[in-house]
Amino acid sequence: MTEIETADKQSKRREGQDFIRETVARDMESGRYYGRVVTRFPPEPNGYLHIGHAKSIALNFGVAEEFGGVCHLRFDDTNPETEDMEYVESIMRDVRWLGYDWRDKLFFASDYYAQLYEFAEQLIQEGKAYVDSLDEEGIRQYRGTVLEPGRPSPYRDRAVEENLDLFRRMRGIS
Repeated sequence: MTEIETADKQSKRREGQDFIRETVARDMESGRYYGRVVTRFPPEPNGYLHIGHAKSIALNFGVAEEFGGVCHLRFDDTNPETEDMEYVESIMRDVRWLGYDWRDKLFFASDYYAQLYEFAEQLIQEGKAYVDSLDEEGIRQYRGTVLEPGRPSPYRDRAVEENLDLFRRMRGIS
């Protein structure tokens, strides 16, 4: 098969696909990314799944499956006040009921808190993150709207040392 025939065949295969699958196919064919496709479904275990979750499950697990990759089931368990193992088990049952399997790729975000904390400190040290002390109303005022752009927080330019101190105190480390 000539290069033109191959390109034509690949182009026809993409016709009718959604833009995500088209993008993945194009990137794989061009060699832009090497290795396998890795996606993730990151539910919060604070309730039962709804139809929007089913769409995300089908997309993330489906794309991984179609391109010979893997999909991680990664629970975003960052709010222990609202989460329950009942929801974790329910979500796992629903994903299986929809015909998908995460194999050995079951994760919980809370398992990575220490690493995420280190990343946050690094970003603060590099001046790429800061502790914002605005209250809920202040955040609302500064973030802008669809018609009006947001404004920088007055806390954005705090010194790195002050941000690190505040951040460490939030965690209880001085």
